[in-house]
Amino acid sequence: MIAIGSDHAGFPLKQEIKQFLDEQGVEYLDVGCFEPVSCDYPDIAEALCAKITAGECDKGLLFCGTGIGISMAANKVKGIRAACCDDYFSAKYTRLHNDANVLCMGGRVVGPGEACEIVNVFLNTGFEGGKHARRVEKIAALEEK
Repeated sequence: MIAIGSDHAGFPLKQEIKQFLDEQGVEYLDVGCFEPVSCDYPDIAEALCAKITAGECDKGLLFCGTGIGISMAANKVKGIRAACCDDYFSAKYTRLHNDANVLCMGGRVVGPGEACEIVNVFLNTGFEGGKHARRVEKIAALEEK
């Protein structure tokens, strides 16, 4: 299962992605927001990341206006490797090389068609391991400093 969340600016894109996930038969847990009313993206990032760190969800999808603020907030949570991606290539390689567990996008940056392709490649690309595992371990070690 994946977790999905947005602030008010990312809400319309989140709704599009939920429809795409439904069509693909992907199970998800929506952690909010539940209407396009002003809210704070760090709260949504924290709620989503808690589902991943607790083992309730494997990956997460977060949306705000640009994808940047919500990714910054998510990356403050130990064990989270969030990547803000607005193209297919970046989304593919953040899984292959960085084992990212949260994808962030901007509702004011990426259109729904492109966003669905980005989500699809993020969810269906595995981690390559090898030399990349050593680098991901070093990222995790930074959390302990």
